[in-house]
Amino acid sequence: MTGKARRPNILLITCDQWRGDCLSSAGHPVVKTPNADALAAEGLLFKRHYGGAAPCSPARACLYTGLYQMNNRVCRNGTPLDARHGNIALHACGLGYDPTLFGYTDVSLDPRLLAPGDPRLQSYEGVLPGFTVRQLLPEHQKQWLSWLKLRGVDASAGSPDIHRPVNGDKSGAVSNAPPVYSRDETPAAFLTGEFSRWLSEQERAAPWFAHLSFISPHPPFIVPEPYNTLYDPEEGPAFRRAASWQEEVQSHPYLAYDIGRQKQAKFRADASGKVHDWSDDDFRRIRAIYYGMISEVDAQLGRIWQAVKDAGAWDDTIIVLTSDHAEMMGDHFMLGKGGYFDGSYHIPLIIRDPRHGQAAGGSVDRFTEAVDIVPTLLDLLGEDPEPHLDGYSLRPFLDGKNPKAWRDAAHWEFDFRSIAEGEAEHHFGITSRQCNLAVIRTEKFKYVHFGGGLPPLLFDLESDPGELNNLAADPQHFAVRLEFAERLLAWRAEHLDQSLALAELTEHGIAGHAADLPPP
Repeated sequence: MTGKARRPNILLITCDQWRGDCLSSAGHPVVKTPNADALAAEGLLFKRHYGGAAPCSPARACLYTGLYQMNNRVCRNGTPLDARHGNIALHACGLGYDPTLFGYTDVSLDPRLLAPGDPRLQSYEGVLPGFTVRQLLPEHQKQWLSWLKLRGVDASAGSPDIHRPVNGDKSGAVSNAPPVYSRDETPAAFLTGEFSRWLSEQERAAPWFAHLSFISPHPPFIVPEPYNTLYDPEEGPAFRRAASWQEEVQSHPYLAYDIGRQKQAKFRADASGKVHDWSDDDFRRIRAIYYGMISEVDAQLGRIWQAVKDAGAWDDTIIVLTSDHAEMMGDHFMLGKGGYFDGSYHIPLIIRDPRHGQAAGGSVDRFTEAVDIVPTLLDLLGEDPEPHLDGYSLRPFLDGKNPKAWRDAAHWEFDFRSIAEGEAEHHFGITSRQCNLAVIRTEKFKYVHFGGGLPPLLFDLESDPGELNNLAADPQHFAVRLEFAERLLAWRAEHLDQSLALAELTEHGIAGHAADLPPP
């Protein structure tokens, strides 16, 4: 890089399952996130940012590739990511970085490039191509467990049993009792320490790229002291839901299917039964624990900011803080992610670039999406984002501008197929290709279109922010329903895979985008 300006460092942080409204800088009435807020004070908070899909693998495919699910085609955890797609790590490699991973990426590798007996074909927790792994932390968490053992913590229970409450209430009610590990021994604390150690090894003259992928505040919902009692279960906004779960499931066949499948054990290692059987008090206690988990990971963010400053890199580092998808957290008697509600897809986004501080401390109320991250980072690194990407660079907002030609809606997709077991296919009597939905959400309306003949949904979000009153069959809203169905169709037509469609073979050779593409 002799003769050229030094590229900035890149720090990409994802906190799994963090709701976009659960930031004090975003106006949450209860949750306090001073370290995320400190980043927002020097950067820009995007208040209407949405994930592109759920659960983890599909959401991250959108984030890492800059492509909608209709193009990256990662439908479920375990769906392989086609090797022909570029991604943020490969782009970074091409610019001279050695992108380094702390945590996980949940990418199922393309089986066509692996031998039949390759053990990587037995897990959806593969590593995104292009990343150097410094500290992997997959679902079994063995690396963290062995670290706990070295610290004298009894980790023999393994994961997820180590996340059971110590001396918890045996009555079956949700307890806020802490786990066996302390605030300094959480998975997030472990990864933060590993990142800080790695950071101390970096040469000041060479730019670095690090991706910290935290599991928090993903379930199991449990957190050490003092975060387990930091929030009063009685405090917090009202749940957005019907009067009862029995009434809730009457609103749509898919919702009935989804609510009926949710098991308590997925969210609390000490629980059994169905999620909808938890009482209001249980849901509130779980929510208070979730808020505490957010505060715990926020404390680790503070350690990260200090480590970057201590390394003398704060003024040379672009920081992106976001999530893959969000968390229902009691709304509609649900926990987790998926389906079509905002609670599953509205996620945080804060970007700080010390070179583009014109809008520092401000916020953006325009609709932004996970697919915008790749083109934004490329643009900030002085590269032209590839024109086939579905996202748009957010750099104009960082420069204090308000682009007129910007999307006026957020879009996301959810695929509920089950290739291995065929559960959804059997339940609805449809094919795997039909187990999907797509959403267009403007400031006023949300339209949800289902495959397989399932009925659509239409919500007036101004009068019904809880998404409780489906207007799709209301004759007075037929025109709105048609308009949004046409808008959704136009969106899909515009964004269908453009990787080679933006090229043409002519008598003078290749014209357009494909001239610069690597071979498949």
